[in-house]
Amino acid sequence: MPFNRPWAVGTELGHIGDAIAGGQLSGRGPYTDRCTGWLERRTAARRALLTHSGTGALEMAALLAGLEPGDEVLLPSFTFVTTASAFAMRGAVPVFVDIRSDTLNLDERLLEDAMTPRTRAIVVVHYAGVACDVDAIAAVAARHGLLVIEDAAHALTATYRGRPLGGIGDLAALSFHETKNLIAGEAGALLVNRDHLVDAAEIALDKGTDRRRVERGEVDRYRWVALGSSYAASEITAAFLWGQLEAADDIARRRWRVWDRYHAAFARLEEEGLLRRPIVPAGCRHNAHMYYLLAADGAARDELIARLEERGVNAVFHYVPLHSSPAGLRHGRAPGELPVTDDASGRLLRLPLWPGMDDADVAHVIRSVHEALGRPAPAHEAAAAAADN
Repeated sequence: MPFNRPWAVGTELGHIGDAIAGGQLSGRGPYTDRCTGWLERRTAARRALLTHSGTGALEMAALLAGLEPGDEVLLPSFTFVTTASAFAMRGAVPVFVDIRSDTLNLDERLLEDAMTPRTRAIVVVHYAGVACDVDAIAAVAARHGLLVIEDAAHALTATYRGRPLGGIGDLAALSFHETKNLIAGEAGALLVNRDHLVDAAEIALDKGTDRRRVERGEVDRYRWVALGSSYAASEITAAFLWGQLEAADDIARRRWRVWDRYHAAFARLEEEGLLRRPIVPAGCRHNAHMYYLLAADGAARDELIARLEERGVNAVFHYVPLHSSPAGLRHGRAPGELPVTDDASGRLLRLPLWPGMDDADVAHVIRSVHEALGRPAPAHEAAAAAADN
C-alpha cells in the first residue's frame, strides 16, 4: 500500500489538450484565470496568483514582506524546509519556535518571548490542515506591528471558525504538489489578503515588471520597476489543476471517508495508551490532508513503521526539526529548547491516505496497524480485510 498515489480525476488531459489548441502555453492564460478565480472565491483572498510551486509562493511572500538582512521571522521548526529557506534567502533569520502538543502547530504562547527588535513577521503552518490559533496569533502580530504569513500548503479548503485558511493572514502560500489534496504535479499559489500588497505581488510575479499596466492600457511598454522572478505556473499546469479544482468537493469526500475510518478504528488503541490520534480543536474544520499517529516513543515508532512495511503498508515519518538541521543551525536560531518539536518528530508516523483508496485498502491499513501492535482489529474492519483476501 503506497503512502501516496497521485490521483487524476479524468478531465485533466482534455483540459491540457484544450490549452494546447488555444495556442498559449506560458502562464496567465484562460486556465490560469479559472484557477485563480476559484481560489479567490473559496478563500476570500483579495488576489490569487498561480505559481510554479508552493516554494515559489513562499519566496514571493518573503519578497513582499520587504525583509532586510538581519530581520527576524518567527516560525515553527516542525515544518518543511522552504518555510524557513524562503526567508533566509532574503537574508532574514528564521527564529524557530516550539509547537503545541495537541495540534503540532506553532505555540502562540511562546511568540512574544521569542521576539527581538528585529522581528518583522510570523509565519504559521496549519499542520495536517488543522488551523493554528489564528485569532491569538493575529492579536500578537497586531500588538507588535508584524505581518502574518500563512504557510497553508496543507490547508486548502480547511477553515478556522468558519473562515477559510489561506484567507486570514496578510499573505498565504498554497501548494499543489502531488502529495497535497489538490494536485498539479508541481504548482502553488500566493494569496494576497491586503489591498496594498496586490500591485507589488503582480509585479513580483511578472519578473519585477509592470507588464499588467500595459495590459490595462495604462502604458505602451512595460519596464523593470522592482525585484521579481519567474514565479508563474504554465498554462499546461493550470489546465491540469483546473480539473482537480472542478472535482474538489468529490476529492474532499473521498479523503474524509478514509480519515474518518482511521480515526474511529484507532480509538481503542488510544484508550489503551498504545498511540495518540490527531487532535482537532473546536472551531477548526480540517481537510483530511493526512492521518498521523504518535507512538509511545521513538523506538516504538520505528518498530511500527518496520512492521507495517512487512505487511505491505508504507507508513512514513515526517519532518526532521529545522532547528537541529545543518542549514537551520547555520541560517537560523532557536531562543531555547524546543522539547515538543523534538518529541513529536521522534514519535510521529503518517499512514497512507489518497483519494483512490477503496474500502479494502483502508481495511488493510487498519488491520495492519492493529496486528503490528499485537491487538485485534475492530470486527467490521477485520471482516472487510479478510473479504479482500
